[in-house]
Amino acid sequence: MAQEIEIEFKNLLSEDEYQKLYTYLSFETVEPIEQTNYYFETEDLKLRSKGAALRIRQKNDTWTATLKEPHPDGLLETHDQLPKETADLWMNNQFSDAPHVEKQLNKLGISPSDLLYIGSLTTHRKERQYKDTLVVLDHSFYYDESDYELELEASSKQQGEKIFAELLTTYQIAKRQTENKIKRFYQAKLKSE
Repeated sequence: MAQEIEIEFKNLLSEDEYQKLYTYLSFETVEPIEQTNYYFETEDLKLRSKGAALRIRQKNDTWTATLKEPHPDGLLETHDQLPKETADLWMNNQFSDAPHVEKQLNKLGISPSDLLYIGSLTTHRKERQYKDTLVVLDHSFYYDESDYELELEASSKQQGEKIFAELLTTYQIAKRQTENKIKRFYQAKLKSE
C-alpha cells in the first residue's frame, strides 16, 4: 500500500522514565532496531509551511521514502520503496523513482527538483505489542542532541488516547507537548548553525 493514515501519540521522556518503561514493559526481551531518517526540504521551507515532512528511512536493508501530511485523524503517509542506489542519489540532491511521493508533492505545489538533503537522525528503537497497540521506545541522536521518547500507534484515535493516558498515569510520567522528530531535528540544526 502506498498510503496510510498514521494514528500516533508521542511523549518525550527523561532517561529515568525511559528506563522505568523499559523494565516494567519487559523491553529487554525485544530485539533492538536501528533506523536512520534522512530529511529533505526546499530552500524556502515549503514542506514545513504546509505542515508536511519528507524523509527516507533506512531500516535494515530497506530504504523507504515517506511524505507525511496533516490529516484529520493523524498523518497521511505516502510511501515509495527505493533501492539503496536511488536513496544515495537523493542524498546528492538527484531525485527520482518515487512516483507516489512525487504525485503528492505535486499536489502540494512542490517540485522534487527543489528538494535538498538537510541531514539525518538515527534512532535506537524497541517495539512491542501492548493492549492492541504498538508501544515504541526510542533513543534518538542528531547533531549534538539525544532524546528519549515514548510512541504509541493505534488503529483508532479513541483507543490510542485511552491506552496512552493509561500508560502515562500508571508509570507516573508527565504528559509533555512533544514535537515530532523532524521538528526536533530542525531545532537542533538551527542551534548548530
